[in-house]
Amino acid sequence: MITKIDECELTGPWEGFLAEAASSADSSGAGVLVLSGSSGRVERERCRLFARAGVTAMSIRWFGGPGQPPGICELPLETFVAAAELLRERGAGRVSVLGLSKGAEAALLVSALSDCADAVIALAPSSVIWANVGPGTDGRNRPLRSSWTWRGRPLPFVPYDDSWTPAEPEGTLVALLGSYERSLATHADLVPAAAIPVERISADLVLIAGGADRMWPSLRFARELEARRLAAGRDVVLVTRDDAGHRVVFPGEVAPPPSIHFDHGGTSEADAALGAAAWPYVLAAVR
Repeated sequence: MITKIDECELTGPWEGFLAEAASSADSSGAGVLVLSGSSGRVERERCRLFARAGVTAMSIRWFGGPGQPPGICELPLETFVAAAELLRERGAGRVSVLGLSKGAEAALLVSALSDCADAVIALAPSSVIWANVGPGTDGRNRPLRSSWTWRGRPLPFVPYDDSWTPAEPEGTLVALLGSYERSLATHADLVPAAAIPVERISADLVLIAGGADRMWPSLRFARELEARRLAAGRDVVLVTRDDAGHRVVFPGEVAPPPSIHFDHGGTSEADAALGAAAWPYVLAAVR
């Protein structure tokens, strides 16, 4: 039983947070890197949740900090390799990467391109690489560029269809699902090159997605990832719930407050039910 958590704020190459069980006897010897989505926040509460389960957890700010791009634009995936290595240096014998949304995109990609992780947990994932979200180091949103680089080279990506406009009345929450679906159709010729090569991932893989996601078609993406994984003869766990949205709430977590801008889909009850169903698979993977 974990009764105390040691935690600290990280300084140095990134702003971040680390939490671990105070007693080594309670620790599983595992570590998990926790990545947020496009909010860019440091996931302190989710790290504490893992620490209470005996897993050392670290979350970093990977854009918007000193020396980083202000948006998710041509961001070096080596950032996450270095963060995973820090967990190993702190004694984690098994390292996992857990990401939500754009963080899931990063987790899947870095694990396909490197051997930094022993397990990958992708919440509300994408099956393709997308264009930048926000500006790069030059401060520009346009022209559209890849969200990610690897070894100094931008990765192929699917651009957005800028002709899309929200269907919702002005002043109401916006669902971005239609934008992503329109962009996939408009740029169908670019989708194959931008597909995340999930079949290359040697790590254990858990995918979690809600069928009522209104931010992007994460359940469609998760099933595409699952199909490519199985076709390559590799195992995968897919946990879904038709009425859950973009957010996944694990047992012991407090649901984030509703967005004032975007419709994430689902309900707080369904999001929590999806998190409860997925949590045993998450713990099994990270441990």
